[in-house]
Amino acid sequence: METKEFLRRLSEGVGVSGYEHGLHDLIREALAPYAGEFSTDALGNCVAVRRGCGEEPRVSVMLAAHQDEIGLMVTKIDERGFLRVAQVGGFDPRVLVAQEVVVHGRRSLPGIIGMKPPHILTDEERKKAPKLEDLFIDIGLPAGEARETVQVGDVVTLNRAFTELHGGLVAGKSLDDRAGVAALLECLRRLQSLRHAADIYAVATTQEEVGLRGATTSAYGLHPDLAVAIDVCHAGPGLDEPGASELGKGPAVAVGANIHPKLRDLLLAVAADCGIPIQHEVSPGATGTDAWAINIARAGIPTALLSIPLRYMHTSVETAAMSDVVQTGRLLAEFCGRVDRALVEGLRWN
Repeated sequence: METKEFLRRLSEGVGVSGYEHGLHDLIREALAPYAGEFSTDALGNCVAVRRGCGEEPRVSVMLAAHQDEIGLMVTKIDERGFLRVAQVGGFDPRVLVAQEVVVHGRRSLPGIIGMKPPHILTDEERKKAPKLEDLFIDIGLPAGEARETVQVGDVVTLNRAFTELHGGLVAGKSLDDRAGVAALLECLRRLQSLRHAADIYAVATTQEEVGLRGATTSAYGLHPDLAVAIDVCHAGPGLDEPGASELGKGPAVAVGANIHPKLRDLLLAVAADCGIPIQHEVSPGATGTDAWAINIARAGIPTALLSIPLRYMHTSVETAAMSDVVQTGRLLAEFCGRVDRALVEGLRWN
C-alpha cells in the first residue's frame, strides 16, 4: 500500500480514543507485509516487529505513533431527539459549529452540529465563543426513534473526506497522529533494503489523546532499549515566532528534558549524512506526546521525538505535507540502521 493511500484510509477511518479497533485490520494490512510478526495487545496497540540481523541478544528500538483520534460521546438524548455530547480528547468548540458528523450507534447515522442561529443570539452571546453545552447534534429523528438507535455513551466522529491540496499538501481529520502511523509504514518499507542489527517494534499506540495510555503499557511490555515517538507539531499560520515549524521543510527534531540528547544528536547526524531536511522543536518540559510516557517506563527508556509539522491541529481540516511524512519515515529507517549494541551501551550515564 502506498503511504498516501494508507494515510487517506487512516484519516477517513474511525478510531476515537479507546475505540481504535476499527483501524486494526487496515493497520495490519499495511504494516504486516514488512514485518515478520504482527499483534495487538489488551489496549489495542498494534505492534509490527521486524527482526534485525545482529547477534543475540539483539538490541531493540520502539517506534511509536498514536492511532487514536479525538471525538465526541453522547451524554443525553433530549425530548426533541437532539443529542448532547462531551469531548473525548481536546476539541475547541469553536470549530465544531456546522460540522457534519457520524454517530456510531447501533448503526451509523449522519448528523450535523447545530446551535442557535445568529439572528436570535443576544448581544452578549455574540461576543463569546460557543460552549460545548450550547451545541447539539441533529440526526433528523424524533426522540423515540433516536433512542432506538443511539445510546448514551455512543461515540461521534467528524465526517470529513481526505483532500489533496496543491503543493503536495493533504488535509483531513485525525492527521494527528495518523500521519505518524503512515510514517511507520514508510520506515518499514525502506528497512527492507537496509541492513539493521536491531529488532524494530513499530507500534501504533492507543489512547494518546486521553493520557498516553497505549504508550505507557506497550513500552512496559516491549521494554525496548531505546525509542522514538512520532507525533505532530504546530505549523503556521498563526505561529510566526522564530523557530516555528513550516510545512514541506522536513520533520522537527525535539530538544528538551524528555529527550535523550545522544539520540537527538544521532538523529541530526543521520539527517545531515542522508541529506534529509529537518527542523527544530523546543520542548523544555512535558512534550504531551507518547515520548513523555515511554521515557519513564520501567527503569527508564532513552527516548527521542520526531514531529511532523501540521496546520490547524485538532480540527477537521488538519493539513500536512506528504513530503514531511515521507522524510520522517526515511529518517527513522536510516536511524534504525545505525542502532547497535555499542550505541545502546553509550546511552547510559556514567
